[in-house]
Parts: sequence; structure tokens; C-alpha cells
Amino acid sequence: MTARSKNIKVITGNTAAAYAVLRCRPDVVSAYPITPQSELVEQLAKFHADGLLDCEYVAVEGENSAQNVACAAVMAGGRAFTATSSYGLVYMYDTMLQTSGYRAPLVMVNVNREPPGIHAVYSGQQDMICTRDSGWIQIVVENCQEILDTIIMSYRLAEDYDIQLPVMVNYDGYYLSFLAESVDIPEQEDVDRFLAPLKEQPQRMKLVAGAGTGCGSHGIGMGFVEYRKKHMAAMERSKELWDKIDQDFKNEFGRGYGGQIESYRCDDADIVLVATGSAVGTARTVIDAKREQGIKVGLVKLRFFRPFPVEKLCHILKGKKAIGVLDRSICFGWNCGPVFQEVCALTRHIGIMPMLSFIDGLANMDITKEHISGMVDEIYKASQNKPYQELTWLP
Repeated sequence: MTARSKNIKVITGNTAAAYAVLRCRPDVVSAYPITPQSELVEQLAKFHADGLLDCEYVAVEGENSAQNVACAAVMAGGRAFTATSSYGLVYMYDTMLQTSGYRAPLVMVNVNREPPGIHAVYSGQQDMICTRDSGWIQIVVENCQEILDTIIMSYRLAEDYDIQLPVMVNYDGYYLSFLAESVDIPEQEDVDRFLAPLKEQPQRMKLVAGAGTGCGSHGIGMGFVEYRKKHMAAMERSKELWDKIDQDFKNEFGRGYGGQIESYRCDDADIVLVATGSAVGTARTVIDAKREQGIKVGLVKLRFFRPFPVEKLCHILKGKKAIGVLDRSICFGWNCGPVFQEVCALTRHIGIMPMLSFIDGLANMDITKEHISGMVDEIYKASQNKPYQELTWLP
């Protein structure tokens, strides 16, 4: 039976994230504000002050401490949450590596914002890209409802006994953090039921007073190699499990997102655009318009960024005539977008075809319908064996 909530509110993306955390009943929340994430931890602080959120709310002195507190709470056997953005993500980078190395099943929100380099209090996904090889599972979402739903699903993934890895939920700062949309907030008993299977699994390591235990020991020789191999294997297992969790969530709440990726009008498409985040809704509108013009174009919404959904993408992209990738970040050293670079790595599985990289939406610049329409036109031109430009920067 599908759960039906009677609690629909018009709220921001940050508030939707806070409600998701509230429903997941964390034992510890470690909080430090940074624009545009601050509203999230402020809302959690209000829930805590009002007696709605029964947890240890730890207001730390910086993001590095926020990650350390959350990691320690999880390694002690609890459920924890933290959130950050941009400079904050960079500041906690060393402890992020520690969290993933400990295989600590923490869930964290990163509200995407341009990080250091050029000082920019603007939206952009470069902060997420800077941490792509930190050993965290990374998910990118499109709208406020998906923020709430994905955080709930992320606890089910992170704490699964066969995964035990931290999960970072990313959403576009300013565009989604402060965007107000209608959001269906599930009932507490329904979320409890959805997360209940975690209680049926073997007990994770837990600190017990007077009992000896250890974690974070120095890897020596082959032991280090074994840890790394098992970490990689767990990330690979997370892909199939995420698809199952997404389907379970759809069965329970009536909303699903396709798992690792969501394809739109791809079955008979000759060309495909790959995109992430809040720009996907705009892209769907353009895809529909181009279809009416007779251009057989499809759209792939990339939800999993780490691990990269190789198998799913290969199934969708194989046999297409041309592929375009929209990035809201850059890949230093390759003169392209980072998602484009990863899609290019699939050619040994899907064959050689024209691939076009589009960099747009940096530093709060809007990704418009006109921009995406131009992208589709360029991909179509490449599919017709006409000269094309591999990299395009859009203002």
C-alpha cells in the first residue's frame, strides 16, 4: 500500500532537507553555517529547540570539526547528519577522507557553490567535483521534493550492512536552496517503516563503555590494499542497491527517480543530452520542443556521480549518433567539463561517436532554454557528420 501524506507545504530546498533529516531521527547533528546552506542547520536548530528533533545538536566552531563530530558519532554506533557548502567542503576535506576510510555511513548535504580560487558566493558544482575521489557516494538532485526523498533514501543506502559508506547529497545552491516549491512531507511512521529494514541487519560496530575496540588503524602492507579493494567493491554494490531502494521508495510513497539515472525520451533518440541538477527541468522542456520540430533527441539526468553509473549509461547511450554533456563545472587539465570527461571514458563500451562538452551556469549564470536549444542544435549537427566544436563555453 502506498503511503499518502497529508502534510504538503511550500518550502525551500534547505527546509525540505531539514524535514528529511527530522524524519530520519538522527542521534547527532553537527552544524556550522555557510551560505547558501545556513538555512538548513538553522531550521534543524529550531526543530531541536522546539523539542521536535530529539538529538545531540552540536554547534561547532568550523566545518572540519563538523565532519569530525559526525564521523565519531557514526563510529560510536549512532546515526548522524551534517551539511556544508563550498569553502566548508574544502575545509573538511581531510576529515571527509577519514570518514570514508573508516567506512562510516554518514549522510551529508552539500549545497553546491563555487569554491576557492576565484572568490564567488555563487552557484556552481565545482565544490562537488573537487571531492569526487574522496571515497564518498555522491548523488545530485533536481528539485525540492527530490532533496527530501533522496536524503531519506540515502540513509537506507549508507547504513546497509553491505555498503557502510558515507553519502553526499548535492543540490544547486541559490537555485534550489532558496527556491520554494510544493513538497510532500511524509508521515513519521511511514519513514520509520521505510528505514526499518536497517534494524534487521547485523549490528554495526558500536562503542561500549569498558570494552576495547579500534578504528582508523594505519594500513600496513597488503592490509591497506585489501581495505581499498573492499571500499571500491562496496561502491560498486551501491549502484544496484540504489536502484532497488529507489523502487522500494516508489512502492512506499508513490515517487521514484529512476535509480542511478533517469532517462527521458531516449528509447528512439538519435542524439542525447546528459545533464545534472536543477537545469534538468529546463532541459526537458527544450527536449519536448525539439521533438515537435522533428529532432529525435533524448535526455539523461545523471543522479549518481560517484560511483559513476557506467552500466546504465552504456545501455542508454550505445548506438546513438552523437552525445552532448552539460557541465556546471570545469575539469582542469582536460579543457572540458568533468562529467563530459567521464562520459568520454565510456567509448570503449559504446563505440566512437561525436561527443560535445558544454560548460554553462558557472557563478550563478542562468542555464536558459535558449542555451539548451543551441546545445541540441549543435549535437544534431554533429550527428549529421557536419563540423562541430567539441567544447563550448556559455556566458
